[in-house]
Amino acid sequence: MLHVMDTRPDSPTPRRGAVTNAVGRFERHARHREDDGWNRPPAAEDWEEPPPLRTHVQRDASRSILARNTSPDIPFDRSINPYRGCEHGCVYCFARPTHAYLGLSPGLDFETRLFEKPDAPALLEAELRKPSYRPAPIAIGTNTDPYQPIERTRRIMRGILEVLRDYRHPVTIVTKSALVTRDIDILAPMAAANLARVAVSITSLDRILQSTLEPRAATPGARLATVKALSDAGIPTAVMVAPVIPALTDHEIEALLAKAAEAGAEAAGWIFLRLPLEVRDLFEEWLREHHPARADRVLSLVRQARDGQLYQSAFASRMRGSGPVAELIGQRFRIAARRLNLTPRDVALDVSQFRRPPRKGDQMTLF
Repeated sequence: MLHVMDTRPDSPTPRRGAVTNAVGRFERHARHREDDGWNRPPAAEDWEEPPPLRTHVQRDASRSILARNTSPDIPFDRSINPYRGCEHGCVYCFARPTHAYLGLSPGLDFETRLFEKPDAPALLEAELRKPSYRPAPIAIGTNTDPYQPIERTRRIMRGILEVLRDYRHPVTIVTKSALVTRDIDILAPMAAANLARVAVSITSLDRILQSTLEPRAATPGARLATVKALSDAGIPTAVMVAPVIPALTDHEIEALLAKAAEAGAEAAGWIFLRLPLEVRDLFEEWLREHHPARADRVLSLVRQARDGQLYQSAFASRMRGSGPVAELIGQRFRIAARRLNLTPRDVALDVSQFRRPPRKGDQMTLF
């Protein structure tokens, strides 16, 4: 079990999202750095910035790859996460608290201490081979991004897609990375057979805001170009305006949807800011560091949409919030989406094409 030894200084770390590295909720002791003066340089000109935080990747030895859920407000019952932790560094990411189960911090550790699942394609194939397996769309990117930067070299997500293609198994993908276009050669034929859809998450069109909110994710322009590339390839592509942050990004809803429609998106959805567990404090730290004049207003509006709290986990409202603030955001979104023909369509992916391809040495059937 790995343990966080202390917190980072309370100042922004270049190209990282979280301001601190506070220990997770399961740790017995909280540790904080204190400057006692011993390590200070004798003169200001001798001061050197600390080295940048490097990304460390470890092997995840999971023996299964499909995660199941029965949540009534989620439109899928199974998902795959090729990686734990995410280098994109989105400060609002609701997956951050999962790092606490590893004895690590949901703060900077979440975006610098990553875990890869190189056996994911083989584990998936073994699952699909089971006689008891019944196909239904597999969702990928619902926790951490499958196309985060290390996917360029690890190529685990591509291996997963190759298995799904060979088994003619339906898949949905959510990402904020332009790297998904690398796999158009797999996704386009699958989409033509009604086996694949992609949603691109876009939080803001403001490059400066996005660079601190999601420091290592693709720029807004790159994401819109990704929507266009996928759409031009015939892949049904939606845009997720997520999360909507009141008094910070909500004013962009109409403009963002207009850009999405222009890029070729066929549908759009939205999620209100979620701040479960450690994310609550991490987001407030980030907000007071980068937007101190707006912090109290943002937090007040979030509380108004969460019955006086910063987060509620109830299935009925966790994605949308409740009360006048959340209702107004939802109404604005629905009007703009309807005007731009981005209202989601209830078209199911085809599970009837699922088949188990023969393996070398398998006995052929007579019929």
